[in-house]
Amino acid sequence: MRFSYNFPAVKGVQAGREYYISMVPLKLLPRLFPAEEDVVLPEYRAQRRINESRIPEIKQYILNNRDSYVFSALSASIDGEFRFESYNDGDVGILIVDMESIFLINDGQHRKAAIEAAMKEDPSLENETISLVFFEDAGLARSQQMFTDLNKHAVKTSNSLATLYDARDEIAVATKNIIDTIPFFHRFTDKERDILGKNSSNLFTLNMMYKANQKILHGDHCDSSDESFLLSYWELISSNIVEWQEVLDKSLTKKALREDYIVALAITISAFGKLGRFFYDNRQYDMSQYLVMLRQIDWLRSNQDWSGRAIRENGKVLNSEEAISLTCSKIKSLIGLPLTKEECQREKQLMEKI
Repeated sequence: MRFSYNFPAVKGVQAGREYYISMVPLKLLPRLFPAEEDVVLPEYRAQRRINESRIPEIKQYILNNRDSYVFSALSASIDGEFRFESYNDGDVGILIVDMESIFLINDGQHRKAAIEAAMKEDPSLENETISLVFFEDAGLARSQQMFTDLNKHAVKTSNSLATLYDARDEIAVATKNIIDTIPFFHRFTDKERDILGKNSSNLFTLNMMYKANQKILHGDHCDSSDESFLLSYWELISSNIVEWQEVLDKSLTKKALREDYIVALAITISAFGKLGRFFYDNRQYDMSQYLVMLRQIDWLRSNQDWSGRAIRENGKVLNSEEAISLTCSKIKSLIGLPLTKEECQREKQLMEKI
């Protein structure tokens, strides 16, 4: 090899095959991994075609978090000549790759494309580094199999767990604080799962509460004033749902609450989110004065007030945006709040169906 790339690297072994880990400056990525031609058919590519819509989001993540962004390693195959020269016969050395060789990304093409886009806006990124894991290319079939193996066993983090660990999302942080502060939510909110089994010891998920707070604030920002509002709102909701307090003091079982009432359903939490938006936008209405009326509401599934709103005629649960709006408008009517023109129109349409 007359001309070559020299990568300081560490050698490892997986499934009897050597691989090499190295750190490279971000500015080298476009040179090492040129864009794949769009005309190449899927069966002749080593990875999926880039989804261009994902690039701006990842790019903004980098640019918005210059002091804290983090990326896992890119995985690539080397199609061409290379050799590893170790130091003192150990696993640390130099990976020498012929410049005529081709590097194929097996995992990380979206990260690579987003990094390139970010560098165009912030050239200071160029000398920062990312780790590369190099494998020997063993042909297209092997590269395609590597792509499959690297991706098919990846498990997407639950939305609840992602919310739990997200310190940048202001609404996520506020939601966690609210759940930790209000006894009922602290006791019965699952912070890891998005779907609860019928025998779960919890009633709600962190993601359910997060989405409700998004409805209230209608955006991504949540300052200290917003968080104070959310905390006051959910404290009032919690203290005025009689059945929730009965579960908390163990005079009503969680099983009975799930099976017989709508106040353990995601649609109702979402409806409370829309209700909270009303109070957020209309501060002239005293929340404590109106939310105390929640104590008078019959939350039983068998209550015909919820038919066609939260509950289908066959007893199954509804969870569409229309159902959430109809459930919210009924709650507003029952506690004495005015309906908007849009809500009145939906009510009229519902009555015509019945």
